Amino acid sequence: MSEPARDLDLSPIRGAVVPRANVYFDGRCVSHTVQLDNGSRKSVGVILPGSSLLFQTAAPEVMQGAGGWCEWRMQGSHDWQRSAEGESFSVPGDSSFEIRTGEQAYHYVCHFG
Repeated sequence: MSEPARDLDLSPIRGAVVPRANVYFDGRCVSHTVQLDNGSRKSVGVILPGSSLLFQTAAPEVMQGAGGWCEWRMQGSHDWQRSAEGESFSVPGDSSFEIRTGEQAYHYVCHFG
């Protein structure tokens, strides 16, 4: 189930953006990794309109909507959940989830760990 998102903190951060993009699913999902000085890692990305993708996770993730909306479900679930800008959903480590977009792109921040 979607939950209220962590506030998008747009204040300056201490860290580095990896300049080379992470490109998945033939370019349907593109993100950049942000490595923070405190050791945490995030990615900031977009899933293009009309996409239906299956992601595998190693570490737990929180997907935070920054624009648009998506529908998602954990592997094995039949029920799709909707998550929009300002909402987030959690994904356990060592699992997988499906995500799909409608006619607009879904912009997100992925918090790892």
